[in-house]
Amino acid sequence: MFIFEFMSGGGYNQVDIPSSLFCEGYAMLRTIIEDFKKLGFQITTLLDIRIEFLSQYLKADKIKLINKNDDYIKKYTDCVKESSYCFIIAPEFSNILYNLTKIAKDNKKTVLSIDLEGIWLGTSKLKTYNFFLENKVNTPQTYAIPFKKKNDLEFILQKFDTLGSPVIIKPDDGVGSESIFYFETKAQIIHFFEDSNEKFDLSRNYILQEYIDGENLSVSIINGVSSKKPKAMNQIILSINAQIIKFKDSVSDSIYLGGFTPIVDYELLKDCLEKILKSMDLSSFRGYFGIDFIRKADNSIYFIEINPRLTTSYIGIRNILEYNPLEIIFNQDKLSLNLNRIPHQGFSKFNQLELKYVGDETPNKIIGTIIPKLMKMIPEIVTPPIALSKSVVDQDLMYYCFIATKTKDLDSSEKRISKIIRIFDDNNFKTIKYKVEG
Repeated sequence: MFIFEFMSGGGYNQVDIPSSLFCEGYAMLRTIIEDFKKLGFQITTLLDIRIEFLSQYLKADKIKLINKNDDYIKKYTDCVKESSYCFIIAPEFSNILYNLTKIAKDNKKTVLSIDLEGIWLGTSKLKTYNFFLENKVNTPQTYAIPFKKKNDLEFILQKFDTLGSPVIIKPDDGVGSESIFYFETKAQIIHFFEDSNEKFDLSRNYILQEYIDGENLSVSIINGVSSKKPKAMNQIILSINAQIIKFKDSVSDSIYLGGFTPIVDYELLKDCLEKILKSMDLSSFRGYFGIDFIRKADNSIYFIEINPRLTTSYIGIRNILEYNPLEIIFNQDKLSLNLNRIPHQGFSKFNQLELKYVGDETPNKIIGTIIPKLMKMIPEIVTPPIALSKSVVDQDLMYYCFIATKTKDLDSSEKRISKIIRIFDDNNFKTIKYKVEG
């Protein structure tokens, strides 16, 4: 099997890798390799040569390195051709996920991640909005922002008046909390568009969306097909997750800080979601995917978007299940457990930590000695501390890592994270506190 993750697998081989996004990408790669390996697969993956030292933490059988001058698409295609199965983790923007999946399909390979139809639908937030409308579920009002020579400010101000509520502007093909801007007043919108060219990538389409106030949640689903009933879809809810998203002011976009799973009143909300999901046509999404939604104070649910890929929440979900979630995809006909009543065992909080190294060791000593020691001391580390951005002075480097707890409840996880922070501190890694707020 060939497993590919865009951030760590060479997608950024000719430019700087964004440290924050890399942390989540590598964490997903590491966990999905481990879980497929448990099912007996021989695993091949690609790794950017700049992070070659992280190969020791991957349980892949074969790791091929991507150099700066390599054509990563060619190396990716070669790996596809050598494999029978493919699992692809990549961002939706610029059709990256779609195009990589199409290469696998064109080469007649079995794609175990979401297929082209689901990616095509989930990649566009405007298409997803129309999909939600067609399926008669609540969703915030959404509009495509018309592009002329520049963004149409008059159109946006008009819609702001019509909606009578705060609004969000984000890319139609955005991923996670990337480039999401929040506005409460007309003055903020006008000020923002005075220098909007610095914030907008004019090669992308953008949408304006009604802001729904409430809890940011997501539901992680495996949409399975039984060999006994090949035309029947079986939507299996793995968990419902809280998402910790910090909306900044209209000058800066939002930040995804992680999340936790399951939510406190999981069973109650699960019953409600199951009824809604069964009323929807989700046949385009087979395998693992996620749906982001907002739960308002009155308990009404508003669907925001569909993520046609493995999501960060998986890193926590696998810690609360007593079996391998991927086994549902392959052996659901043989499983003895009731797939619609999947028991949870415990709780997991998953967070990105931003760290600053204040010791005197060199980067090579940090990589070769300190990080391996931390990995043994803190089994919750999924992505080791890594600094990918350049700095004239090594001590100015910011390190990022990703952790996922495995405890009995939220309080226990918070206590464990506090202990982890103290361990980092003892090893001269100072944690920036806001990165672990929840």
